Amino acid sequence: MVALAQDYKKSNSLGAGYAGALVTVFIWATWIIATRHSSGTHLGTIDLGLIRYGVPALVLAPIWLRTGLIPRDVPLVLLAIMVCGAGAVFFQFTTFAIHSTPASAVGVLLGGFMPLAATLIGVLLFGERPDLTRCLGLAAIIVGLAILLVLALGNHAISWISFVFLPLGALLWAAYTHAFKRSGLTAMQGGALIAVWSFLIHVGLALVFGTTIFDVPLPEIGLQFLSQGVLSGLAAMLAYGIAVRSLGGSQAAAFSALTPVLAAFGGAFFLDEPVGVWEIAAAGITGLGVALSTGILSHRLKG
Repeated sequence: MVALAQDYKKSNSLGAGYAGALVTVFIWATWIIATRHSSGTHLGTIDLGLIRYGVPALVLAPIWLRTGLIPRDVPLVLLAIMVCGAGAVFFQFTTFAIHSTPASAVGVLLGGFMPLAATLIGVLLFGERPDLTRCLGLAAIIVGLAILLVLALGNHAISWISFVFLPLGALLWAAYTHAFKRSGLTAMQGGALIAVWSFLIHVGLALVFGTTIFDVPLPEIGLQFLSQGVLSGLAAMLAYGIAVRSLGGSQAAAFSALTPVLAAFGGAFFLDEPVGVWEIAAAGITGLGVALSTGILSHRLKG
Protein backbone atom coordinates (compact mmCIF):
# COMPACT_ATOMS: atom_id res chain seq x y z
CA MET A 1 0.00 0.00 0.00
CA VAL A 2 2.83 2.37 0.84
CA ALA A 3 4.50 1.65 -2.50
CA LEU A 4 1.24 2.26 -4.34
CA ALA A 5 0.75 5.56 -2.52
CA GLN A 6 4.29 6.63 -3.41
CA ASP A 7 3.79 5.69 -7.07
CA TYR A 8 0.52 7.64 -7.14
CA LYS A 9 2.17 10.67 -5.59
CA LYS A 10 5.06 10.47 -8.06
CA SER A 11 2.65 10.15 -10.98
CA ASN A 12 0.71 13.20 -9.83
CA SER A 13 3.96 15.14 -9.43
CA LEU A 14 5.10 14.25 -12.96
CA GLY A 15 1.68 15.15 -14.34
CA ALA A 16 1.81 18.55 -12.63
CA GLY A 17 5.33 19.06 -13.95
CA TYR A 18 4.40 18.26 -17.54
CA ALA A 19 1.30 20.47 -17.32
CA GLY A 20 3.33 23.35 -15.85
CA ALA A 21 5.96 23.05 -18.59
CA LEU A 22 3.38 23.01 -21.39
CA VAL A 23 1.52 26.02 -19.98
CA THR A 24 4.84 27.84 -19.76
CA VAL A 25 5.86 27.32 -23.38
CA PHE A 26 2.44 28.38 -24.67
CA ILE A 27 2.72 31.60 -22.68
CA TRP A 28 6.30 32.14 -23.83
CA ALA A 29 5.22 31.91 -27.46
CA THR A 30 2.50 34.48 -26.76
CA TRP A 31 5.06 36.69 -25.02
CA ILE A 32 7.40 36.61 -28.03
CA ILE A 33 4.61 37.70 -30.37
CA ALA A 34 3.32 40.42 -28.01
CA THR A 35 6.84 41.76 -27.42
CA ARG A 36 7.55 41.73 -31.15
CA HIS A 37 4.30 43.65 -31.66
CA SER A 38 5.35 46.25 -29.07
CA SER A 39 8.28 47.29 -31.30
CA GLY A 40 5.77 49.28 -33.33
CA THR A 41 4.55 51.26 -30.31
CA HIS A 42 6.05 53.89 -28.00
CA LEU A 43 6.70 51.29 -25.31
CA GLY A 44 10.39 50.74 -24.60
CA THR A 45 12.07 47.84 -22.85
CA ILE A 46 11.99 49.63 -19.50
CA ASP A 47 8.25 50.30 -19.86
CA LEU A 48 7.60 46.65 -20.65
CA GLY A 49 9.73 45.59 -17.69
CA LEU A 50 7.70 47.76 -15.31
CA ILE A 51 4.54 46.00 -16.51
CA ARG A 52 6.11 42.54 -16.65
CA TYR A 53 7.31 42.56 -13.04
CA GLY A 54 5.05 45.17 -11.45
CA VAL A 55 1.94 43.01 -11.75
CA PRO A 56 3.35 39.86 -10.08
CA ALA A 57 5.24 41.95 -7.50
CA LEU A 58 1.91 43.46 -6.42
CA VAL A 59 -0.10 40.24 -6.56
CA LEU A 60 2.56 38.23 -4.71
CA ALA A 61 3.37 40.96 -2.17
CA PRO A 62 2.10 38.92 0.81
CA ILE A 63 4.64 36.23 -0.06
CA TRP A 64 7.77 38.36 -0.46
CA LEU A 65 6.79 40.41 2.58
CA ARG A 66 6.68 37.15 4.55
CA THR A 67 9.99 35.76 3.23
CA GLY A 68 11.80 39.09 3.20
CA LEU A 69 13.66 40.50 0.23
CA ILE A 70 16.71 38.43 1.17
CA PRO A 71 15.56 35.14 2.77
CA ARG A 72 18.02 33.90 5.38
CA ASP A 73 17.89 30.29 4.18
CA VAL A 74 18.74 31.12 0.55
CA PRO A 75 22.38 31.74 -0.41
CA LEU A 76 22.74 35.24 -1.82
CA VAL A 77 24.49 33.98 -4.95
CA LEU A 78 21.54 31.72 -5.81
CA LEU A 79 19.10 34.60 -5.33
CA ALA A 80 21.23 36.85 -7.55
CA ILE A 81 21.39 34.18 -10.29
CA MET A 82 17.61 33.75 -10.11
CA VAL A 83 16.92 37.49 -10.40
CA CYS A 84 19.39 37.90 -13.27
CA GLY A 85 18.46 34.67 -15.02
CA ALA A 86 14.67 35.06 -15.01
CA GLY A 87 14.30 38.71 -14.07
CA ALA A 88 15.57 42.13 -15.03
CA VAL A 89 18.81 41.24 -16.85
CA PHE A 90 17.22 38.40 -18.82
CA PHE A 91 14.25 40.59 -19.75
CA GLN A 92 16.30 43.58 -20.91
CA PHE A 93 18.64 41.46 -23.04
CA THR A 94 15.90 39.43 -24.70
CA THR A 95 13.38 42.24 -25.20
CA PHE A 96 16.04 44.43 -26.77
CA ALA A 97 16.82 41.64 -29.27
CA ILE A 98 13.20 40.63 -29.89
CA HIS A 99 12.34 44.14 -31.09
CA SER A 100 14.62 43.61 -34.10
CA THR A 101 14.18 39.85 -34.65
CA PRO A 102 11.35 37.95 -36.41
CA ALA A 103 9.25 35.83 -34.05
CA SER A 104 10.23 32.55 -35.71
CA ALA A 105 13.94 33.31 -35.28
CA VAL A 106 13.39 34.40 -31.67
CA GLY A 107 11.87 31.01 -30.92
CA VAL A 108 14.96 29.27 -32.29
CA LEU A 109 17.65 31.48 -30.76
CA LEU A 110 15.99 31.82 -27.34
CA GLY A 111 13.59 28.98 -26.57
CA GLY A 112 15.45 26.44 -28.66
CA PHE A 113 18.78 27.03 -26.96
CA MET A 114 17.36 26.83 -23.42
CA PRO A 115 17.33 23.01 -23.07
CA LEU A 116 20.82 22.77 -24.55
CA ALA A 117 22.17 25.39 -22.15
CA ALA A 118 20.42 23.75 -19.18
CA THR A 119 21.87 20.35 -20.06
CA LEU A 120 25.35 21.81 -20.53
CA ILE A 121 25.22 23.48 -17.09
CA GLY A 122 23.90 20.29 -15.53
CA VAL A 123 26.72 18.20 -17.01
CA LEU A 124 29.59 20.62 -16.39
CA LEU A 125 28.66 21.96 -12.95
CA PHE A 126 26.46 19.35 -11.32
CA GLY A 127 27.74 16.09 -12.76
CA GLU A 128 24.49 15.14 -14.51
CA ARG A 129 24.79 12.27 -16.99
CA PRO A 130 22.03 12.22 -19.61
CA ASP A 131 21.07 8.70 -20.68
CA LEU A 132 20.92 7.57 -24.31
CA THR A 133 17.24 8.49 -24.68
CA ARG A 134 17.81 12.05 -23.52
CA CYS A 135 20.90 12.39 -25.74
CA LEU A 136 18.86 11.27 -28.75
CA GLY A 137 16.17 13.75 -27.78
CA LEU A 138 18.65 16.61 -27.56
CA ALA A 139 20.09 15.59 -30.94
CA ALA A 140 16.58 15.70 -32.46
CA ILE A 141 16.04 19.15 -30.93
CA ILE A 142 19.29 20.35 -32.52
CA VAL A 143 18.15 19.04 -35.92
CA GLY A 144 14.78 20.77 -35.58
CA LEU A 145 16.38 24.01 -34.48
CA ALA A 146 18.91 23.85 -37.31
CA ILE A 147 16.09 23.57 -39.85
CA LEU A 148 14.26 26.56 -38.37
CA LEU A 149 17.46 28.58 -38.11
CA VAL A 150 18.39 27.96 -41.75
CA LEU A 151 14.89 28.99 -42.79
CA ALA A 152 15.07 32.11 -40.63
CA LEU A 153 18.44 33.07 -42.11
CA GLY A 154 17.12 32.50 -45.61
CA ASN A 155 13.98 34.58 -45.15
CA HIS A 156 15.13 37.42 -42.91
CA ALA A 157 18.11 39.65 -42.31
CA ILE A 158 19.09 38.85 -38.73
CA SER A 159 21.68 41.09 -37.10
CA TRP A 160 24.45 40.21 -34.65
CA ILE A 161 22.21 41.52 -31.84
CA SER A 162 19.92 38.53 -32.30
CA PHE A 163 22.74 36.00 -32.34
CA VAL A 164 24.40 37.44 -29.23
CA PHE A 165 21.62 38.53 -26.89
CA LEU A 166 19.06 35.75 -27.45
CA PRO A 167 21.41 32.79 -26.83
CA LEU A 168 22.81 34.76 -23.87
CA GLY A 169 19.24 35.08 -22.59
CA ALA A 170 18.82 31.30 -22.98
CA LEU A 171 21.99 30.74 -20.93
CA LEU A 172 20.72 33.11 -18.22
CA TRP A 173 17.39 31.27 -18.04
CA ALA A 174 19.15 27.90 -17.83
CA ALA A 175 21.27 29.22 -14.94
CA TYR A 176 18.10 30.40 -13.17
CA THR A 177 16.55 26.96 -13.68
CA HIS A 178 19.35 25.19 -11.83
CA ALA A 179 19.65 27.90 -9.17
CA PHE A 180 15.94 27.77 -8.36
CA LYS A 181 16.02 23.98 -8.13
CA ARG A 182 18.71 24.27 -5.45
CA SER A 183 17.31 27.29 -3.61
CA GLY A 184 14.71 25.38 -1.58
CA LEU A 185 12.09 28.00 -2.47
CA THR A 186 8.58 27.14 -3.62
CA ALA A 187 7.35 28.28 -7.04
CA MET A 188 5.35 31.08 -5.39
CA GLN A 189 8.29 32.26 -3.27
CA GLY A 190 10.74 32.18 -6.18
CA GLY A 191 8.34 34.00 -8.47
CA ALA A 192 7.59 36.64 -5.83
CA LEU A 193 11.26 37.40 -5.11
CA ILE A 194 12.21 37.58 -8.79
CA ALA A 195 9.25 39.88 -9.48
CA VAL A 196 9.85 42.35 -6.65
CA TRP A 197 13.60 42.63 -7.23
CA SER A 198 13.16 42.99 -10.98
CA PHE A 199 10.45 45.61 -10.51
CA LEU A 200 12.71 47.62 -8.19
CA ILE A 201 15.54 47.43 -10.74
CA HIS A 202 13.21 48.67 -13.49
CA VAL A 203 11.99 51.51 -11.29
CA GLY A 204 15.63 52.54 -10.91
CA LEU A 205 16.15 52.34 -14.67
CA ALA A 206 13.00 54.42 -15.26
CA LEU A 207 14.24 57.11 -12.85
CA VAL A 208 17.56 57.32 -14.71
CA PHE A 209 16.48 56.89 -18.34
CA GLY A 210 12.81 57.91 -18.17
CA THR A 211 9.61 56.16 -19.25
CA THR A 212 6.95 56.70 -21.92
CA ILE A 213 4.42 54.37 -20.34
CA PHE A 214 2.01 57.23 -19.62
CA ASP A 215 2.00 58.34 -23.27
CA VAL A 216 0.80 55.00 -24.66
CA PRO A 217 -2.92 54.38 -25.47
CA LEU A 218 -4.81 52.30 -22.91
CA PRO A 219 -5.63 49.43 -25.33
CA GLU A 220 -1.92 48.86 -25.94
CA ILE A 221 -1.21 49.04 -22.20
CA GLY A 222 -4.01 46.53 -21.66
CA LEU A 223 -2.52 44.09 -24.19
CA GLN A 224 0.90 44.24 -22.57
CA PHE A 225 -0.63 44.11 -19.07
CA LEU A 226 -2.22 40.79 -20.00
CA SER A 227 0.67 39.24 -21.96
CA GLN A 228 3.61 40.64 -19.98
CA GLY A 229 2.22 41.04 -16.48
CA VAL A 230 -0.49 38.43 -15.96
CA LEU A 231 0.62 35.65 -18.31
CA SER A 232 4.42 35.92 -18.62
CA GLY A 233 5.24 37.63 -15.34
CA LEU A 234 2.85 35.72 -13.08
CA ALA A 235 1.32 32.58 -14.62
CA ALA A 236 4.37 31.38 -16.59
CA MET A 237 6.79 31.99 -13.72
CA LEU A 238 4.66 29.96 -11.31
CA ALA A 239 3.98 27.21 -13.87
CA TYR A 240 7.68 26.89 -14.69
CA GLY A 241 8.55 26.76 -11.00
CA ILE A 242 6.17 23.81 -10.60
CA ALA A 243 7.76 22.12 -13.64
CA VAL A 244 11.28 22.53 -12.25
CA ARG A 245 10.23 21.22 -8.83
CA SER A 246 8.52 18.16 -10.36
CA LEU A 247 10.77 17.28 -13.30
CA GLY A 248 14.17 18.74 -12.47
CA GLY A 249 16.01 21.62 -14.08
CA SER A 250 17.26 20.06 -17.32
CA GLN A 251 14.05 18.16 -18.08
CA ALA A 252 11.81 21.18 -17.40
CA ALA A 253 13.99 23.33 -19.65
CA ALA A 254 13.71 20.75 -22.43
CA PHE A 255 10.09 21.76 -22.98
CA SER A 256 11.25 25.19 -24.09
CA ALA A 257 12.29 23.54 -27.36
CA LEU A 258 8.59 23.65 -28.29
CA THR A 259 8.71 27.46 -28.21
CA PRO A 260 10.24 27.84 -31.71
CA VAL A 261 7.43 25.75 -33.18
CA LEU A 262 4.70 27.74 -31.46
CA ALA A 263 6.42 31.05 -32.21
CA ALA A 264 6.76 30.17 -35.90
CA PHE A 265 3.06 29.33 -36.25
CA GLY A 266 2.05 32.28 -34.07
CA GLY A 267 4.22 34.57 -36.17
CA ALA A 268 2.52 33.27 -39.31
CA PHE A 269 -0.96 33.85 -37.91
CA PHE A 270 -0.45 37.20 -36.17
CA LEU A 271 2.57 38.72 -37.94
CA ASP A 272 2.19 37.29 -41.48
CA GLU A 273 5.46 35.34 -41.35
CA PRO A 274 5.62 32.38 -43.79
CA VAL A 275 5.21 28.76 -42.57
CA GLY A 276 5.76 25.91 -45.02
CA VAL A 277 6.59 22.21 -45.20
CA TRP A 278 10.01 22.62 -43.60
CA GLU A 279 8.58 24.50 -40.61
CA ILE A 280 6.06 21.69 -40.09
CA ALA A 281 8.85 19.07 -40.40
CA ALA A 282 10.93 20.96 -37.84
CA ALA A 283 7.90 21.05 -35.54
CA GLY A 284 7.55 17.27 -35.63
CA ILE A 285 11.28 16.61 -35.13
CA THR A 286 11.53 19.10 -32.26
CA GLY A 287 8.40 17.71 -30.61
CA LEU A 288 9.86 14.19 -30.76
CA GLY A 289 13.11 15.50 -29.30
CA VAL A 290 11.26 17.06 -26.37
CA ALA A 291 9.39 13.83 -25.69
CA LEU A 292 12.67 11.88 -25.64
CA SER A 293 14.72 14.39 -23.66
CA THR A 294 12.10 14.82 -20.94
CA GLY A 295 11.71 11.08 -20.45
CA ILE A 296 8.01 10.97 -21.30
CA LEU A 297 8.44 8.07 -23.72
CA SER A 298 10.76 6.26 -21.33
CA HIS A 299 8.18 6.42 -18.54
CA ARG A 300 5.50 5.00 -20.84
CA LEU A 301 7.73 2.21 -22.11
CA LYS A 302 8.61 1.20 -18.55
CA GLY A 303 4.96 1.37 -17.55
